[in-house]
Amino acid sequence: MINVKDNPNTADEIIKLMNPLVKKWFFSRFKEFSLPQKFGIMEVHSRTNVLISAPTGATKTLTSFLSVLNELVDSAEKGILQDKVYCVYISPLKALNYDIEVNLKQPLKEIEEIAGKKLGIRVAVRTGDTTASEKSKMLKKPPHILITTPESLAIVLSAVKFRELLTNVDWCIIDEIHALAENKRGVHLSLSLERLQRLSEHICRVGLSATISPLEEVAKFLVGYDNGKQRPCKIINVQFIKKMDLKVLSPVPDLINTTQDEMHYQMYSLIDKLIQDHKTTLIFTNTRAATERVVDHLKEKFPKNYAENIGAHHGSLSKTHRHNVEIKLREGRLKVVVSSTSLELGIDIGYIDLVILLGSPKSVARALQRCGRSGHKLHDVSKGRIIVLDRDDLVECAVLLKSAIEEKIDRIHIPENCLDVLVQHMYGIAISEKIHINEMFSLIKKSYCYHNLERIDFNELVDYLAGKYISLEDRHIYAKIWHDEETGMIGRRGKLARVMYMTNIGTIPDETFIIVKVGEQTIGKIDEAFLEKMHRGDVFVLGGSTYEFLYSKGTVAYVRASANRPPTIPSWVSESLPLSFDLAVEIGKFRRYMEERFLKKESKKNIIEFINEYLYVDDYAANSIFSYFQQQYYYAEIPSVKKLVIENYSDETRKYYIFHSLYGRRVNDVLSRAVAFAISRSQHHDVEIGISDNGFFIASEKGLNAVKGLRILKSEKIDLVMKMAIEKTEVLKRRFRHCATRALMILRNYQGKRMRVGRQQVSSMILISAVKRISNDFSILKEARREVLNDLMDIEKAKMVLKDIEDKKIKIKQIVTRIPSPFALNLVMQGRMDVMRMEDKMEFLRRMHQMILAKIGQNHKLE
Repeated sequence: MINVKDNPNTADEIIKLMNPLVKKWFFSRFKEFSLPQKFGIMEVHSRTNVLISAPTGATKTLTSFLSVLNELVDSAEKGILQDKVYCVYISPLKALNYDIEVNLKQPLKEIEEIAGKKLGIRVAVRTGDTTASEKSKMLKKPPHILITTPESLAIVLSAVKFRELLTNVDWCIIDEIHALAENKRGVHLSLSLERLQRLSEHICRVGLSATISPLEEVAKFLVGYDNGKQRPCKIINVQFIKKMDLKVLSPVPDLINTTQDEMHYQMYSLIDKLIQDHKTTLIFTNTRAATERVVDHLKEKFPKNYAENIGAHHGSLSKTHRHNVEIKLREGRLKVVVSSTSLELGIDIGYIDLVILLGSPKSVARALQRCGRSGHKLHDVSKGRIIVLDRDDLVECAVLLKSAIEEKIDRIHIPENCLDVLVQHMYGIAISEKIHINEMFSLIKKSYCYHNLERIDFNELVDYLAGKYISLEDRHIYAKIWHDEETGMIGRRGKLARVMYMTNIGTIPDETFIIVKVGEQTIGKIDEAFLEKMHRGDVFVLGGSTYEFLYSKGTVAYVRASANRPPTIPSWVSESLPLSFDLAVEIGKFRRYMEERFLKKESKKNIIEFINEYLYVDDYAANSIFSYFQQQYYYAEIPSVKKLVIENYSDETRKYYIFHSLYGRRVNDVLSRAVAFAISRSQHHDVEIGISDNGFFIASEKGLNAVKGLRILKSEKIDLVMKMAIEKTEVLKRRFRHCATRALMILRNYQGKRMRVGRQQVSSMILISAVKRISNDFSILKEARREVLNDLMDIEKAKMVLKDIEDKKIKIKQIVTRIPSPFALNLVMQGRMDVMRMEDKMEFLRRMHQMILAKIGQNHKLE
């Protein structure tokens, strides 16, 4: 049963259970217990499963470890400290693991100084970087606290000797659980936790999370099930105990009638002023390219202010570079660090007193996590400034800020029934022990991520692993386990099973660049994630020229020059973060409230008063938002949470049908593909697609019935439609490779050799044909479709939207415009503007804006 703990324990209650040495050490460092500690220490001490949700710097980690250290010190003093692992600490980042090791060894050293003797408490890290000699030492003298990653935990659970050290673990602490729960690493971990609990039946699970929602689901993910019933867990919700100082800033008073040079100058002047007014600043961009660009521009424009005191930090930089930046930041040698997403998690980076977000972070939770990196100590104020550069961003960030202040956190998506991940653990279990098939199924069903697993899917995976599909041997896929159908027992097959498992485990796929060719001539490279977004016929920009995508083979994309057609996919699309559905709905509500006021003919003064009451913005922002909505209202129609506007617009070559579906990119990916598929089948037109968070468009050389294309879709049939719509797409091909690799159908490492990504992709293309001959619903192919539709996209939310349209809760309104409306400009012109220089983009938008104003001015007098 999941319960929320409403009242903290008293300081006296906690002090009573503390060993004198730990008590003396604690109060030499801290004046009093923090609120998370008052709520959490007693629960960890009493071995109660607990989820602690608190902002960065709110002492979550110390809360989880204080009871553990207390018990270890107490046992050491009494001479009863055993040679076993008492606590397993799991973190998604190796860097965070080494931080924790240092931050545990230091208190132990200080406690030993107070005691005047060695206590013999051992702390060790085991990751992929741990040497063979260090692993050997752990077997001889096991660490009392083992610090590891999800992947390394799965490995030690199948290692015969180390597994014996995990038979009586008291605590398992999962840090940054919010970063794991929403992806397949978390799914993988959820099965490892069940395997660990099988060895240590009475283990206490402690989850540490930054701002996240819904806490009840994350708690269920943390603890899983036992005999079909939810295990008990207490939720400690202290997410909003730190004071927040958050503001949305525009570098200029008018986001439209400003030249690019002026916008550029004012933005960097604002950034520089903010940096100089604070001790240390952390800037988040949303892409790696933008990170490098900001660092370069700051150095170039303000050479006296930035030289050795500025750094970049993102995933494309080397591990050594990132580590050096972290050390310099911790030591106070950097004035500013610019990051994409790599510093969102709780690595110790010292004191930050300001976080700047360049553009929308796309979710409330991400905004709070990023801003929470400032004021790292509990009583410090977390200070964040969001800088916006266009009106869509302004509205989005203003509503985001309102949701953050009002504690409306967007909900995360936890993947379920991932069959590729399940294969790894079934193989790992068979390697570690002989087990009855029913016992294995029961063990798997205890995981939150698999508590709805169908027996037929499980049996198919057993058949695959046991080599029942003989035709797969032609693709060098052989039996990995044996299954005695008479006794029901399962075990490992082959001498190399353990090595093969340990060298191919994990859920993060290998990624590479895709070479782009016209015929045999190499043009350049693109990200694999960018290729995933493309359909045959899509046009994109590379090296300043436009190309039409034809097909791909392995890691090569074949294209042809396209001089006459504008791009359909912007170059930044593969790196862009998707807008959360919950935040999109909140923006849709605000749009509705604004339209209601325009319909009532309220004055500008009254509407601006409403904007100031509803949102937390300054006068510049309120005026910009008013004029943006006023122009949309008079020129076209304001779409909202209750109204989906379809805007028809034609240029010299194409007819565009713009769907103002503000549901976020993941939902719009489903809706756009489904509408395009329905139109191609029912109206026999090939169409182009463009998507964004705010909507999507369908484009064709000939006219078509867009409303019919949407209305023909039914919520109960959308699964079937989308299964057909994605069948021959690049995204399914690539995701099948990822799933086949996780399911050990393609071995990345075998007999000391590593298979290149290109070779993996070619193998997967041959393999996908082989499995379709067995069944079009072969388990791993079915998982690839599930991953595309449920994890990458959001088919469930798309069903909700379609159901609301069917039930007339969402009205459809079709309009015709001469040029795209203000709300549609960024969406329909995003590809076209991608080939322009920044100053030309600004001029283009300004010209379009003037045309809209002129059109409105024929009938209305704007305030």
